[in-house]
Amino acid sequence: MPTVGVEDLKDGDFLLDVREDDEWKAGHAEGALHIPISDFVARYGELTDAAPQDGRVHVICRSGARSAQVAMYLAQQGVDAVNVDGGMQHWSAVGRPVVADDGQPGFVL
Repeated sequence: MPTVGVEDLKDGDFLLDVREDDEWKAGHAEGALHIPISDFVARYGELTDAAPQDGRVHVICRSGARSAQVAMYLAQQGVDAVNVDGGMQHWSAVGRPVVADDGQPGFVL
C-alpha cells in the first residue's frame, strides 16, 4: 500500500479523513472531506463527487491503520489513493494546523 508522509503533503492536496465523528469534531485538517470508516461503503458516492478527477486521494485517520484499510479499498476500486503515514497524530506533531468543528484551534483525540 503506497504511503505518503505528512511533510510531503502540499496545500490543496485532497485529504479524506476516515476517523469517527467525535475525533473529527475535536480536530481535523481544514478542507478535508470527512467520511467515517464505519459509514464509508454506504457513503462512497460522497467521495466520488468530491474527489478531483484524475487526482490522488490522501487518506488519513488517527495513526494510519484505518486509513490504510480505506486506501487499499479505494485502490481496489481503481482510485489513486495513498495512506498518510502517522495520521493526524503525526500531522499535529509536526505543527500542521488542526481545527475544531467551530473553527477554533482543535486537537487530535
